[in-house]
Amino acid sequence: MVAFLGPNGAGKTTTIDMILGLSAPDQGSVSIFGHTPRGAIARGQVAAVMQTGGLLRDISVRETVQLNAAMFDSSRPVDEVLARAGILEIADRKVEKCSGGQQQRLRFAMALVSDPGLLILDEPTTGMDVAGRRDFWTAIRSDAQRGRTVIFATHYLEEADAYADRIVLVRQGSIVADGTAAQIKNLASGRTVKASLPAAERVLLAGMPPVESMDYDGGRLTVRTGDSDAVVRFLLNNTGAHDVEVAANNLEEAFVALTGDDAVPESTSITFEGDLV
Repeated sequence: MVAFLGPNGAGKTTTIDMILGLSAPDQGSVSIFGHTPRGAIARGQVAAVMQTGGLLRDISVRETVQLNAAMFDSSRPVDEVLARAGILEIADRKVEKCSGGQQQRLRFAMALVSDPGLLILDEPTTGMDVAGRRDFWTAIRSDAQRGRTVIFATHYLEEADAYADRIVLVRQGSIVADGTAAQIKNLASGRTVKASLPAAERVLLAGMPPVESMDYDGGRLTVRTGDSDAVVRFLLNNTGAHDVEVAANNLEEAFVALTGDDAVPESTSITFEGDLV
């Protein structure tokens, strides 16, 4: 599973549109499994689950998937894909009676009908509650373990951290990071030091070694630094700081560091290699 992340305007939607044949690149070409995007989709090799999508509300879940299956010369059994999407037990329920999360899993089942080698998810859990998001990703992860490649775009960084085997981070149309979640986190230098500090001792912080940022709120000091050992030694030796904690960067901090206004991306074209699709 590959998470495709970046701030608004980074080029995520444009890239996904090109993969799905919804738009053409200004230069070069897009090839998926040796075919054009539309050719790959027509053959059932590529499918997508988008944020929203038209569903006929007055028919059942099973009937919806049956209609979709009729579009392909060869398709997986309807009850099989319903089970893999985790909605077989509501197969006879009208679509209009399904929750938002259930409707999104229905779209997932529809995408599985042609047994695609590549599944694209574009902000698939937007608007879902916590339970709905968890159930959706459980179904996706279970299916991906069968060997299907999944590329997903999301604004929920915790989803990328929890479910992606690989993260591709883009800014202004260029890749700025590509690796596992742990590798991406390590690209953002520094650690965060937190400590409880009496307000009267804030003046002592003037002697602290250089740091990236420092914030004091409600008696709690938060310091971003490239040398956490030096900061901790200073606090313990020169102040009354206590409850000192040192934490590595999380994915959100790495995301901000690598895609923020101060970040300067390398001039790297967005290319999905064979091991991705």
